[in-house]
Amino acid sequence: MPCISPDGKPTESGKKMLLALHKGNRSPENIAKETGLPMFRVRSGLRDIVAAGLAEQRSGGYKLTPKGNELVGSMP
Repeated sequence: MPCISPDGKPTESGKKMLLALHKGNRSPENIAKETGLPMFRVRSGLRDIVAAGLAEQRSGGYKLTPKGNELVGSMP
């Protein structure tokens, strides 16, 4: 199950991951622990989120891009 739907909206797991990333630079392990998602889902979700331009990989972790921050700010 992808974290970003074809129309560019985050799925439930995508929202959890984006909210975890909104708190700052996070490793996949930190995201899995905070969201309760299995590691395989976090790793595949991070690929989706990076491909959508919502996050980027930085020094062992991931951080939201301005586009990702804007999306998180508009989520209900």
